[in-house]
Order: sequence, then structure tokens, then C-alpha cells
Amino acid sequence: MEAQQPRRAGRPRTPLLSRQIILETALRLLDERGESGAGMREIARELGVRPSALYNHVAGREDLVGGIRELISDRIDVACFDELAWDDALICWADSYRAAFAAHVPTVALLATTPLTPDSRTSLMYDAVVRALMRAGWPEQRVLTVIVAIESFLLGAALDAAADPAMLDPGSRPDTAAFASAFASRSADLAAAGIDPATAAYQLGIRALVAGLRAEFVALYGAQA
Repeated sequence: MEAQQPRRAGRPRTPLLSRQIILETALRLLDERGESGAGMREIARELGVRPSALYNHVAGREDLVGGIRELISDRIDVACFDELAWDDALICWADSYRAAFAAHVPTVALLATTPLTPDSRTSLMYDAVVRALMRAGWPEQRVLTVIVAIESFLLGAALDAAADPAMLDPGSRPDTAAFASAFASRSADLAAAGIDPATAAYQLGIRALVAGLRAEFVALYGAQA
């Protein structure tokens, strides 16, 4: 019986690094440690490589942040704009938007103030929403204002989803009796409905926003939603 030949050393069949692995690692570290713990050096250390190896796949910090944004925005549903009326589609889009950011709360502050990169896939998500609103009759100069107005609410709602449900509990203070009573009443009502405070507030807020937009759409543009 022939002796088995030892395997020759060489490059592994599966690359140790890829852009996707780097971005997913960055997102995980961002969730675990915050922005200061998810830099290029920290990512390289986590992956067991030199920082210089990352630059074969990621151009730098700006490209890294843009890639993280794409991981988040890829989870946001825009297919509903092809299936639903614009106002119902906005709620569907908003639901998935909030869920995507609520799952990675540290990205909210980072991505909310970071400009899009020129070749970002996230721009395709925005393009789908813009085109859908314009098809519905919203004027071109108005659509981004509508989107940003909703986004501003959604990012706050994503942060609220990670908050302690009892964060507004005033305790038993005689000088805040109305506040304490309202907190207790809300707690009982939501417990009976099986819904958490953040979700209840989000659902009320998004429907109020969209109802206001619907009313404006009809009043200003003379069209039915």
C-alpha cells in the first residue's frame, strides 16, 4: 500500500479574507464595542491578520462605513412599493427600516451623519422609494423631504426599541401623580395587548406621519391617496 503523500503547503483553497467577512466583522464589533472598538486595527486583530491585509478588500474607513451601511440597507424592504399603494408601502418600508437599525443600534449615530459613498448600494434603495413616490404623483422636489422626515422618526424609533421599557417610570412621587398614573395605565393597557412600549409608540407615530402625508397629498396635489 502506497504511503500517503503529505499535503504541500500553499495558499488555502478558501480565502481567509473577503470584503463580506470584513464588513460583517466590523458590524459585529460595532454592536459589541461601539464605534471606537470597530476600527481597522480592531477588525484585523479579530480576524487574525495584519491591518494592511484589510486594504486589499476595503479602501479605508469611509469605504468600511459605506459597506456597513449597505449591510443594513440590504435588509430594508422596497419590494412593497411595487405591490402596495404608496402610503401603505411607506409603512411597510418603515417597518423594515426600523427593524434593520434596531437590530444594530450603534449604527444609528454612525450612519445618520455619514454621507453616502458614490457607488453605494444604499442609493438603489433610495432610488426605489423616490421612483415609487413620483409614480404616485408626489412632485420631484418634494420626495426627498418626505423620505427624510420619515427617516428622522425611524432612527429615533430604532433607538427607542433598545431602551428599557421602564425608562419613563417616575416612581411613587406625590408631585408627579398624573405622570405616575399615566405610566401605570399605559403599562396595564400594553400588557393586556401584548405589545411593548417602543412598538406601540412606533406604530402610533408612523401611522400619524403617513396620515398627515396622505392629507397633504390630497390637499395640495388634488389626488386621492
